[in-house]
Amino acid sequence: MDTVDNAVHYIFLAAAACFVLGLHLMNHPRTARRGNSLSAAAMAVAIAATAWLILDENVISTTGWLVLTSGGVLGAALGLWAAREVQMTAMPQLVSLFNAVGGGAAALIAVNDLLQTDHPAALGARVSLPGALDIVIGAVTFSGSLVAAGKLQGIVSGAPVAFPGARLLNVLLPASFVAGTVWLVLAPDSRVALYGLVAVALLFGVTMVLPIGGADMPVVISLLNAFTGSAVAMAGFVLDETALIIAGMLVSASGGILTKLMADAMNRSIANIIIGGFGTGDSATTPTGSGAPAQVRPVSADDVAIQLAYASKVIFVPGYGLAAAQAQHELGDLAKVLTDHGIDVSYAVHPVAGRMPGHMNVLLAEANVPYTQLKEMDDVNPEFPQADVALVIGANDVTNPIARRPGNAISGMPILDVDQAKSVVVIKRSMGHGYAGVDNELYTNPKTGMFFADAKKGLSELKAAVGEFVG
Repeated sequence: MDTVDNAVHYIFLAAAACFVLGLHLMNHPRTARRGNSLSAAAMAVAIAATAWLILDENVISTTGWLVLTSGGVLGAALGLWAAREVQMTAMPQLVSLFNAVGGGAAALIAVNDLLQTDHPAALGARVSLPGALDIVIGAVTFSGSLVAAGKLQGIVSGAPVAFPGARLLNVLLPASFVAGTVWLVLAPDSRVALYGLVAVALLFGVTMVLPIGGADMPVVISLLNAFTGSAVAMAGFVLDETALIIAGMLVSASGGILTKLMADAMNRSIANIIIGGFGTGDSATTPTGSGAPAQVRPVSADDVAIQLAYASKVIFVPGYGLAAAQAQHELGDLAKVLTDHGIDVSYAVHPVAGRMPGHMNVLLAEANVPYTQLKEMDDVNPEFPQADVALVIGANDVTNPIARRPGNAISGMPILDVDQAKSVVVIKRSMGHGYAGVDNELYTNPKTGMFFADAKKGLSELKAAVGEFVG
């Protein structure tokens, strides 16, 4: 190793250490932005160090530099555009696309390494085995993430998509992975084994995600994120690059832990989620207002404003309806009016609120909601009986009391105990189902008032009405 090699090696290790520290800082909303910035800076330094090493070793041609620079500039431009233009409601789709890009890039590294090796038949299992695993995991992540993004965007049906023999195929394809991996390890120079493994993995990514319904998409996104990390780590073994291994395993481990936590929050095993068939996607049943069932009690903005203005304690329960309406700023403004009036305000955030892990926390942070007001399910549930008003904004399955009873689609799912509050108000456009496709008994509870409105418009009306009572 020369001086540049040594310097770059230590830079990579320092970058990997910053990745670990950045991930640790993301444990709390107050430090999450700092952790994200630190990780991004470490990645930028690692990229610059890689360019320095390539330049010093003079291993690529002028054409190669043009391709490398063009790719870097294009990727940076797309990343900057996405950060500025993509709405928070579309962030789950964007994360799925990032998973696809990461998994696909990792798989291509292994494919390229096997194709470009001067003597591929002489490759040992130390390279060919992680290379084969990289191809399998990366290709599955690539195609599966594209399907997941399509489901979230509405291009592919959010309901489970099944076809005859799908489950048998999903058993046979993993068996093909094993056979293909063994073949490629024993014969690294076999193009048939290489291309066959890529094709089978891409097909499995599609057949794995298609049968999974919209209710499980938050868990699927987290699982595919873990797959991306594993593929990157395998690419690190192929290239014998420690920093890549560390970064990949960090993503894989954190994504795996988050997947387990999300599955537990939905009271479903990861195996059942992969088998699929749960969740029908958003569905509207009865229209707003006069079309609502007789047992539902509609309320007006003034009715709700009076309750809020004279309450001592209010708990907001945001859901995907809030995100879809981009109403986080209106909710934050209403909360500020109540807080300035001396009312105790907090936010109950369910682990699967929104469409991806942490989605709701990011939305509320964007609206400058104080971190101290955000409370996780286990912390806030004991507070509902003391709440004068629980205001539910677009949350459905995570507030459904039938989860406490056996024999239905969400039995055993941990929920927010909204029905324990003294009064409940639900802001919703219609009596539509959530992703589990079941009726919500909270809506017919005698203490519940249904304020039928778009979340953004409804919260603006409430803010104005409350202002009249407390002004």
